[in-house]
Parts: sequence; structure tokens; C-alpha cells
Amino acid sequence: MTGNKDRSDAQPSDARLNVARYQLKRMVPPDQADSAAPEVNDPEQNTAGQSMMEARAQYVEMAIQQAIRRGEFDNLPGAGKPLANLERGYDPDWWIRQKIESEKITGLGPPALTLRTENAELDARLDSVQTEAAVTEILKDFNSRVVAARRQLQGGPPVVTPTRDVVTQLALWRERRAVRSEAARQQRESEAAALAAMTWRERRRRAR
Repeated sequence: MTGNKDRSDAQPSDARLNVARYQLKRMVPPDQADSAAPEVNDPEQNTAGQSMMEARAQYVEMAIQQAIRRGEFDNLPGAGKPLANLERGYDPDWWIRQKIESEKITGLGPPALTLRTENAELDARLDSVQTEAAVTEILKDFNSRVVAARRQLQGGPPVVTPTRDVVTQLALWRERRAVRSEAARQQRESEAAALAAMTWRERRRRAR
């Protein structure tokens, strides 16, 4: 009994309720919403003096409250989490960009969007190569495509992705590489110290 009471008291947010109302209004046939009271002289009203729209809204609200009591709004995806991308400014092409990011689509779409996605992942791509020559080649290719996209005459959204300064990016790549190398060295030393502190029995069990 306690569980049912708690479940009915925990109301979902207004936003989720509004979505549920909208979906139910589209799913419920009009005759089901209107059958709660037969029509009288005025075809737009029922015997309780309600308009058919009011009766339909009442039916939908009742269905929502029943779904809440059954727990159908419990543990919905995203419940209790902040909305994503609130820190971003308005982007008229947000839905295209979101589709490209969610589907991990590469090489498709207007350059303004594909270059923006590539720019966000460029540091990770640079960190995956081992030589400064490879870093330089990737940066020059990226910069040349950004400049070419800015000159494009086919229309589409403007290209706002900046080019990358090769000298600056090489310095940052070296710094990130040094940090990773130092972290790996400390990890090896920590593991070696832990191994040295073990008894021979512990070492034998670990080796199995």
C-alpha cells in the first residue's frame, strides 16, 4: 500500500505531462472521449453542460492520472537530468547537427556542420598520431578545407569554424603528450611499488 501511495504522489514534471496529454489527444478516438455523456440539443455540449472539447480534455486527463498511478511515468529516460546543450546559443541547424552527432555521420551534410563536428574531435585525432609531421599534415589539410568552405558559392549555413594555428597546435600536442607520458610513468611506478610490497604468496596468486 505504501508503495502505491508514494507512486501516486510522485507527479512527473509539467513538461512530461504536457507531452503525454498531447500524445493521448492524438491517439484517443473522438467517440471515446465524447461517449462519457450523450449529446443533447446542442451538438457541441453534453448533458453536464460541457463542450465536447472539455469532455475530451477531461478524458485525456483521467487517462494520464491512471497512467501515473500505474507507474508508467516512473524511471523515464532523462528523468532528473538537466536538459542537454543549454549552454549553447541558438543554432537554426541544431537538428541537423544533432543528427550527425547522434548517428556519428561523417563526410555528409553542409561543410558548416561537418567542419564543426570535425573541429570538436580534432584534438583527439591529433593525439592519436605519434609524430609532429603527422600532426602538421592533419592541421594543414583541416585548414585548407575550412578556407575552401568559406569561399563556397552553393549557399547553405555560414562556416564559423576557425582555422588552427599549426605552431600553437604543435605546442599543445607536445604538452598533452608529455602529460600522458608522465601519467603512464607514475602508473608504472605505482604498480611496481605495489608489487614489491607483496609477499611471495600474493605474487604467486596474482600471477595465476
